[in-house]
Amino acid sequence: MAIYLDNHATTRLDSRVLEAMLPWLTEHYGNAGSATHGMGRLAREKVEEARADFAECIGAEPREIVFTSGATESNNLAILGLAARPGRRSAGTLAQGGHVLTLATEHPAVLDPLEHLERAGCTVTRLPVEPQTGPGVPGRVDLAALAAALTPATFLVSVMLANNEIGTLQEIPAIARIVHAQGALLHVDCAQALGRVPVAVDALGADLASFSGHKFHGPKGVGALYVRRRERVVRLEARQFGGGQERGLRSGTLDVPGLVGMAAAAGVAVAGMGEEVPRLESLRNRLWQRLSARIEGIALNGPKLEDRNARLVNNLNVRVPGIDGQSLLATVANVAAAAGDDLAVSSGSACSSESPRPSHVLLALGLGEDLARASLRFGLSRFTQEEEIDRAAALIARGIDQLRNL
Repeated sequence: MAIYLDNHATTRLDSRVLEAMLPWLTEHYGNAGSATHGMGRLAREKVEEARADFAECIGAEPREIVFTSGATESNNLAILGLAARPGRRSAGTLAQGGHVLTLATEHPAVLDPLEHLERAGCTVTRLPVEPQTGPGVPGRVDLAALAAALTPATFLVSVMLANNEIGTLQEIPAIARIVHAQGALLHVDCAQALGRVPVAVDALGADLASFSGHKFHGPKGVGALYVRRRERVVRLEARQFGGGQERGLRSGTLDVPGLVGMAAAAGVAVAGMGEEVPRLESLRNRLWQRLSARIEGIALNGPKLEDRNARLVNNLNVRVPGIDGQSLLATVANVAAAAGDDLAVSSGSACSSESPRPSHVLLALGLGEDLARASLRFGLSRFTQEEEIDRAAALIARGIDQLRNL
């Protein structure tokens, strides 16, 4: 049995999405940039239809959607494109200063572009988050601390809606009010959120928001950046040049079937939330119950499971003191293979899985390196079943027993 519980890394393509994509992979293969013939115009019309459909899913206008290759590119375009804009609040070129605020627990696709800005002369503040053992919600930023960290030079605050490792949901509307009162703009990485929590850009107060199709059962290699064109109009400088596609912000031939698939996936995800959210919550809690009943000393990383406003419903992150996560993954893989199973879980972000360093997110919670290394991350999806949950818990418990016996 293949048991896939690594859905924060990527999700299985929904058959309904594939069905929507197929005609644009085979019969209708024109280039959306070729306006001189019918096949090109048909492709362009479908791109604009996909743009409108995706915009509707997040409460935006079609003209506010810029198609990209995924949330990583969207994050880079939002951060670097705003920093390079001569008319931004701390006016000047990329190397002429200004201040950006973010959290220590952000995804590398945000932290790494900010390191680039820092080397170019920008000041970057990485705020700490509430610790695992403190009185607050683990992983959340303290709003008073965020307000105090803003300066007259702050032109951007970047905070993810849902953390990809511990599932923490930030108080984005409250953050937006604080940021806008200071005159700065807010970028929100929404990669993990669509279909699991409501994502309406006006309600969030986002000026920029990043999305990735493969995080909500769409295809890989396509994403979107929301760029506000109403009220607080946001202007970006392009970071990629060539054919001038996407109003000059993102040159390159558009992936028509990919964009059709992403829009279809977003529609399915948003429409199914009423049924899917409680189902995922039940399965996630079942997994925790099975693991905690069989594994002595296991503990939760991140917010309490019963705090529905603080944690993604499909996320579980646990630590097992005295057990190295990578060693556990290898042992569980062997145990699963011996039983004829293939279990997919992870010890952290897929983007940092090649790094020997412990998770920066767990370290930011105040966990030591040993406990951070002794952690596992589970991500559930619409295809996860009870049988898989029970089987996964049994395999992990068996693997831990083997390691402890050693």
